[in-house]
Amino acid sequence: MSSELQAYLDKLRACEICKGAMDRAPNPIVRAQSSARILVASQAPGNLADVKSQPFADPSGVRLREWMGVSDDEFYDESRIAIAPMGFCFPGYDKNGGDRPPMKVCAPTWRAGLLERMPNLELVLAIGGYAQSWHLAAAKAKTLTETVRDWRTHLKSGVLPTPHPSWRNNGWLKRHPWFENEVLPELRRRVRTLLS
Repeated sequence: MSSELQAYLDKLRACEICKGAMDRAPNPIVRAQSSARILVASQAPGNLADVKSQPFADPSGVRLREWMGVSDDEFYDESRIAIAPMGFCFPGYDKNGGDRPPMKVCAPTWRAGLLERMPNLELVLAIGGYAQSWHLAAAKAKTLTETVRDWRTHLKSGVLPTPHPSWRNNGWLKRHPWFENEVLPELRRRVRTLLS
């Protein structure tokens, strides 16, 4: 790992900018090395990820690894796959028991600097609307479905938009079988090529 990236990660992991604004103490969770060719960009760590200080350490992570066609060892090899959510800390729960959105200050404070220090990225897996808004900007459609449906266009710029692999999206996945039939085979092919 480059010393410049390591120093940046040390600062990021010590960040307490949101202290007092969340239900828990800040616990920034990020995995990255400058050699990584794949970036998993999601919303924010969930409860189990926060407790274990490991991203996607939950059923969503199991599904995501299945989508990508990777083992746990491959997924957590940060020299190959970086994991950097839009918000680095678990934001807590909303009144309905769902995860709150990522803290608004996190991405503007840290994301551009982190990405600048990872020059080898060739594929960004933009999971959910927050990651798609950042990585696709004006190319993002009005809805997640429209954005994901246009995956071939986005992939030309190295970004593959997906829904979140949460069980909360089981209905979406059932209503849109093209995601499993068209997008996932291409995702697995790209990932396998980049890990080779």
